[in-house]
Amino acid sequence: MKLTDNTILITGGASGIGLALAKQLSERKNRVIICGRSREALDRAQAAVPALITRVCDVTDLDNRDSLSGWLENNHPDLNMLINNAGVQYVRHFDDDQAVADLDQEIAINLAAPIQLIGELLPMLKRQPSAVIVNVTSGLAFTPKADIPVYCATKAALHSFTLSLRHQLKATGVRVVEMVPPMVDTNLGGGVRAASAERQYMMSPEEFATDALAQLENDQHELLVGTAVHTRKHGEAMFERLNGG
Repeated sequence: MKLTDNTILITGGASGIGLALAKQLSERKNRVIICGRSREALDRAQAAVPALITRVCDVTDLDNRDSLSGWLENNHPDLNMLINNAGVQYVRHFDDDQAVADLDQEIAINLAAPIQLIGELLPMLKRQPSAVIVNVTSGLAFTPKADIPVYCATKAALHSFTLSLRHQLKATGVRVVEMVPPMVDTNLGGGVRAASAERQYMMSPEEFATDALAQLENDQHELLVGTAVHTRKHGEAMFERLNGG
């Protein structure tokens, strides 16, 4: 697909993978809108990439989504790409009495919100000559990391949903793409992994964005980057290896 002169919304676009994608897409002469819950984080992102358009939005909140949808209709009716990137990750051990803390939030942000946002924005996307929905999942959707079980489960569910949505929309002008990161060096999960020995296996957000966008430009529908190629191929067969036996 042509990665210039698009109008793109990226959720969770103020940091990490979202910001790296926003920066590179902006540099390709696209109109890039990023949304997130923190005005301060959005302002920092815009200071780094002045061309970005920002909008405060909690995608788990119905009123916030409705407001975003109306604002897009009025100000950016040519929206033709949605990148569902917002996500959170919590370590959970089920022999601990805090195992289900913030459970609803993790499921809402990672799974329910992307589905709900697609439902709200699909009529606008269908009006365009061509449009793309990109769902950011994870290599851990295929080979879960046992200490972040709900995160992995939500990404596996989003993978499954993406397959079904692609099938349902195949006769329309809306492409459905899955973007599958490996472990990327971001603050997801509070930066725990970035501070650990696992960091040596991580890819930077900028490296990830470069690879993923090259695949998107080549019209691939499943954008597997780095070690995500192996987890997608081998799945549960890699579980013991990934989780230390």
